[in-house]
Amino acid sequence: MGAITYDMEIPSSIPALRMFKAFVLDADTLIPRPSRAWRSLKEMEESELSSSQLLEKASSAYKSVKQRVDAVDKANFTYSYSIIEGDALMGLFESISYHIKIVPTPDGGSICKNRSIYHTKGDAQVNEEEIKAGKEKASGMFKAVEAYLLANPDA
Repeated sequence: MGAITYDMEIPSSIPALRMFKAFVLDADTLIPRPSRAWRSLKEMEESELSSSQLLEKASSAYKSVKQRVDAVDKANFTYSYSIIEGDALMGLFESISYHIKIVPTPDGGSICKNRSIYHTKGDAQVNEEEIKAGKEKASGMFKAVEAYLLANPDA
């Protein structure tokens, strides 16, 4: 099994605390609004250290994804989770881990720093275009939350 790592930074005019709250802590209620991507979200397991969720897509090439929350640090605006089952793994990956940190900027905005680690099955070859498309979807989700927050200052 190999691992492919990608880093991405997305700037935002939204303050770090507000973006973290919306993008991570309130994601289960907020993200379906701007993106309309998920049909359902089911809590599968929960413990002190992690939880897992089954997400069903409304319209996408992927029908379901099981993800595990690995860590949430509210004080440092960090969040880590892994996709551990589902067709989003495309038969190529054992899992995909995401490590998100939202960093305040001097101008009052924030930067979302996202590290994605793709854990491949065996010697599977990965199409760079598929990973690029995944990064664009992640960026689009972040920008959709930002747009929602800008349009709804009380949210």
